[in-house]
Amino acid sequence: MLLRPPLLVAAALLAASLTHTLPSLTAARGVAPPVTEIRIDKSEHTLDLVAGGKIVRSYRVALGPGGPGPKRYEGDRRTPVGTYRVAGRINGLFHRFLMVSYPNEEDRARFAELKRRGEVPPGRGVGHSIGIHGVGSAQLAGVHKESDWTLGCIALDDDEIDEIARRTPDGAKIVITD
Repeated sequence: MLLRPPLLVAAALLAASLTHTLPSLTAARGVAPPVTEIRIDKSEHTLDLVAGGKIVRSYRVALGPGGPGPKRYEGDRRTPVGTYRVAGRINGLFHRFLMVSYPNEEDRARFAELKRRGEVPPGRGVGHSIGIHGVGSAQLAGVHKESDWTLGCIALDDDEIDEIARRTPDGAKIVITD
């Protein structure tokens, strides 16, 4: 009977020490922290995942061939520039599709000004359905990144978008720069 209280104390001490070391054990085992921000640099063709203020993974991407600068209108084939959010996801579209919250208020204001000045082709809107997505084909892995081919989206290999989707919650910040 004298052994039970010390065993209970030892068990309580062990449980308390595990509670304090569990986060570091999780990090040591390679469990990735959740992504809080996605940064896309159009000029470098890179997408960086940021967690805890640090870049934790980088990828090479394909973009729209419309060149630098913000997206001006639907069909210009430009990848937008600005600050957005992950607005949802669609499985099966280009393998996996993370929706970008384009257009934002700045995009709408820019489009309205361009339209007022007559710089938008007839019948064109501000644009929509911008996403970060895969290609839907293992045969195109890597090869598709040799040229910019999207209508304004950001494209990666299927295994890469799977990792990004797994690590990035809806609502995470997306910053796209030239």
